[in-house]
Amino acid sequence: MGKIIAVNISEKKGTQKVNVHSAKVIENFGLENDAHAGKWHRQVSLLSYEKIEAFKAKGAPVQEGAFGENLIVEGIDCKTLPVGTKLVCNDVILEVTQIGKQCHSGCEIFKIMGDCIMPREGIFTRVLHGGTITEGDTIEIMEV
Repeated sequence: MGKIIAVNISEKKGTQKVNVHSAKVIENFGLENDAHAGKWHRQVSLLSYEKIEAFKAKGAPVQEGAFGENLIVEGIDCKTLPVGTKLVCNDVILEVTQIGKQCHSGCEIFKIMGDCIMPREGIFTRVLHGGTITEGDTIEIMEV
């Protein structure tokens, strides 16, 4: 079982996400008002809190949403979840569709640190059932 640490959105692509603390999650779309939501396979992105903290310990000046992640999750190593895994948080059901991604060249974090964790640690999901996700909510692996 994990816990939601932050709920992040960006209103425009190419900008860092900001913590809005709670968001409506729309079935087959993503987080309401998030620029990356849409009818595709990367509707909601997740990143493990522990991986962010380890990266920060190396001196990375990052805040919530800096990697473009929608949900920061404590207690679940996101990158170890196979494609097809379902996660449940309140009424929201997410299905893992992709592990990691190709980092766009020259992201700000990579320029500063020479590394970025999102390409290897982040996961992407599609929304099977909508609802609301708020900081402090529990999130569980429903099935693999």
